[in-house]
Amino acid sequence: MTVSPGRSFPLGATLVSGGVNFCVFSRQATAVELLLFDRAGDPDPTRVVRLDAPSHRTYHYWHAFVPGLREGQVYAYRTAGPFDPARGLRFDPAKLLLDPYGRAVVVPDGYDRLAASRPGDNTKVAMRSVVVDPDAYDWEGDAPLRRPFAGTVIYEMHVAGFTRHPSSGVAPRRRGTYAGLIEKIPYLQDLGITAVELLPVFQFDRQDCPPGLVNYWGYCPVSFFAPHAGYSARRDPLGPLHEFRDLVKALHRAGIEVILDVVYNHTAEGNHNGPTLSFRGLDNETYYLLAADRARYADYTGTGNTLNANDAVVRRLICDSLRYWVAHMHVDGFRFDLASVLSRDESGRPLQRPPILWDIESDPVLAGTKLIAEAWDAAGLYQVGTFSGDAWQEWNGKFRDDVRRFVKSDEDTVLTFGYRCFGSPDLYGHKGRGPEQSINFVTSHDGFTLNDLVSYNQKHNQANSEDGRDGSDANLSWNCGAEGPTADPDIERLRLRQVKSFLAITLLSLGTPMVLMGDEVRRTQRGNNNAYCQDNEISWFDWTLLERYGDLHRFVRTLIRQRLMLGDRLGLEGLSLTEILHRAQIQPHGIRLHEPDLSSVSHSLAVTVRAEELALFHFMFNAYWEPLVFELPPLPRSEHECWRRWIDTYRDAPDDILEESSAPRVDGPSYTVQARSLVVLAALRDGRSSPRSGAGSRTALPASDVS
Repeated sequence: MTVSPGRSFPLGATLVSGGVNFCVFSRQATAVELLLFDRAGDPDPTRVVRLDAPSHRTYHYWHAFVPGLREGQVYAYRTAGPFDPARGLRFDPAKLLLDPYGRAVVVPDGYDRLAASRPGDNTKVAMRSVVVDPDAYDWEGDAPLRRPFAGTVIYEMHVAGFTRHPSSGVAPRRRGTYAGLIEKIPYLQDLGITAVELLPVFQFDRQDCPPGLVNYWGYCPVSFFAPHAGYSARRDPLGPLHEFRDLVKALHRAGIEVILDVVYNHTAEGNHNGPTLSFRGLDNETYYLLAADRARYADYTGTGNTLNANDAVVRRLICDSLRYWVAHMHVDGFRFDLASVLSRDESGRPLQRPPILWDIESDPVLAGTKLIAEAWDAAGLYQVGTFSGDAWQEWNGKFRDDVRRFVKSDEDTVLTFGYRCFGSPDLYGHKGRGPEQSINFVTSHDGFTLNDLVSYNQKHNQANSEDGRDGSDANLSWNCGAEGPTADPDIERLRLRQVKSFLAITLLSLGTPMVLMGDEVRRTQRGNNNAYCQDNEISWFDWTLLERYGDLHRFVRTLIRQRLMLGDRLGLEGLSLTEILHRAQIQPHGIRLHEPDLSSVSHSLAVTVRAEELALFHFMFNAYWEPLVFELPPLPRSEHECWRRWIDTYRDAPDDILEESSAPRVDGPSYTVQARSLVVLAALRDGRSSPRSGAGSRTALPASDVS
């Protein structure tokens, strides 16, 4: 077979008539080798194709057409060029390199990350890329769902951890896989969530972790196009690609959107001592931000390197990746890890209008795709409320922190708590955007689970083998009187009450709610607040908890359903936060009507809200350690019959949250809210009682009413 020069576009391995066109970018390389393997597990290549300039090079693109190749062909690169770290050049012709545009990756059984860090040939133990036909799949009419944020409830989850536990009921071969997750879709439907936010599914390096452990979370990508092979029940090179698509299609059929947690801020190649896996060996100074000492990397991510996201080549790579996952993998959205890194220029300075963020936001293929920013980075840049652009939603870290502080009874918290529950107008009121811009969450993969938030005062990360240096020390947690598990029934009742209050606040607040996998059944990580390297029962979803905490599961399921139904009835989609605040009739109170106590020692707040013309709601929050008696506002006799108790987190199930048919009347001028609990009363027009969906999800507290 005669290899011809091929073409410089498109990048990657492209099936064309009669064979495959290969193209890779490398500006400083002096020669490039294309290695072809007959089988994924072969230790050595069957053929090595040398690409020489000028016949196989156009500008900085190296390319070749190899006839006779098909989908499933395994391949990799080697590059020759100067090894001069002081100039930012790190070519090593002994290292096998993944194609940055490779659509699938195979990992040999003997993969060795350290071999890519040491001198010498690592061909036998290196990852390889796979030729893919992106159109060779029957989607059966599937397409991204395009659900509005106003009707979205997000469930943050780990693909493998959801079914890895033996109690999942999934067959051993499919536990921890895309196929295993498909089996559990009925659980997600029953819970009522509308979108899953999957921790990274781009191919990552499981060996990027302390010795003896594995990288479980996956925030260490080696490819921005290939689905992680370790999550597939299939062992063939194309299996992960098709199995992931099966998952997306199945979730869409269930009405559930797929949001990917994506890492475009760094790679698994680590610091200057790290392995050469792909980008470093192809064009180190293009792909990474380098320090003043160009032998080292600028590290704004806390992982050893930072991707040079605003370089033209890297911008194209990121946008091509996003377009691929939308057009060919049908995902509905992306949550960008450490998104503020993407706003930095080549010197690390934040840009006012970062080119990569504008490229993403204005891309027509991505129009309508959900874009969520973790609007901070590991070097202190914090952009919650100020993140660039018009189409981005933001993880509201201030919601997390201010709600935690209020519920655990810190001082000087009532004012900020009011802002967070009612739309964060201090952060987002100026943008002319809808309230959904705020992604409201109390817990996420990073930190304590909700159970551990109310069970531990300190992190317990001994299993991570980092001598307690990892994980945050600022958890804003409270153990309710005992560190860790306890048999004390009073402490357990208090913890359950705190958990229900956190969940109710998250799901009733104005914005887009996000719930962490397993919080609905009090999943614990045994006090570990950084379980990134724990692929074991510390991190897995224990399905026996569903029976143990069935009442809590019912509470969450009911609350989600009621929130979504009321949101549909109110029809406020498309209104800005400012418009909603202007239209809403909202009155803040303290324990006395019209007298909100915003002092530093206050631990209570009440708010009356009119939800359009449908209903009145009265919220009472008591974070004090004793019961408080709240005065109740009188109802307009012409519109409403009486107040009825919808939610009271102090009460045992099933009285903690009630349906319309069973909500009891609340008569009298006051209501006693028990210690550390919240109560929601409702009065619907025409004598109807409790709501069928969440009261506070479409109303907000104006800044003028709480200042």
